[in-house]
Amino acid sequence: MTPLDAAILFVAFLTATLSGVAGLGGGTILIGVFYALGLSPAEAVPLFAAVQFVSNSARTVAYLHHVEWRATGWFLLVAVPATFLVAPFVEHVNADLVRLLLAGLILASLAPGRAEQSPLPPRPAFAIAGFLNGSLGMFVGATGLFVGRLFFRPEWRKETTIGTLALTQTLGHALRVLAYGFVGFSALTRPLLLGLMCAAVIAGTALGKRLNGLVSEAQFAQLFKWILIVLSVKLAFDGLRGLWN
Repeated sequence: MTPLDAAILFVAFLTATLSGVAGLGGGTILIGVFYALGLSPAEAVPLFAAVQFVSNSARTVAYLHHVEWRATGWFLLVAVPATFLVAPFVEHVNADLVRLLLAGLILASLAPGRAEQSPLPPRPAFAIAGFLNGSLGMFVGATGLFVGRLFFRPEWRKETTIGTLALTQTLGHALRVLAYGFVGFSALTRPLLLGLMCAAVIAGTALGKRLNGLVSEAQFAQLFKWILIVLSVKLAFDGLRGLWN
């Protein structure tokens, strides 16, 4: 195992722990650190997607009976063709542009203002979520930043939102794993690292849940925010430096 592999495992454990405490956001930090460590999209996204598939599957099972299946159907109707149409271009995308894009998405997600319900009608909202998942998601990996609010519906209960978002995220990650494998970048080329990462994510999530009651919610929210800000600045700096050079 290389020092880079050890760093990836540590980050996977740490971000899963953060997610266990905060309830969300660890995936965004994980893919951001992947890019900050110098991984290309073809290296980072399939590995990230495989691990997040495992992570999201557990939440999907827990909330499966709350899932809105018609929303999932509209999501897949667009996500499937979008993912496989974009897949042939992933090898040629400029990694520095992806770093800048991810930095911008992270900073936009931190902009002041509460998370509002989607103003769009249900079917267009879910179709747009599928399109974003299958297009931008193929490069930045973590799609909760820009599709999550499309699943906040005034007519849904909280459990319906959690279950439907978890299922669509799980399916989106599965599609990315398949699409990257289709164009020659399989996450299964590193089975040992993938297995260890899945174990690290499960262990980190369990630890995070145990720490949840021991950490002040306000203090943790500030820490989490600053982690994302520092990470986005690092990504933006690396992206700009790469483009300049």
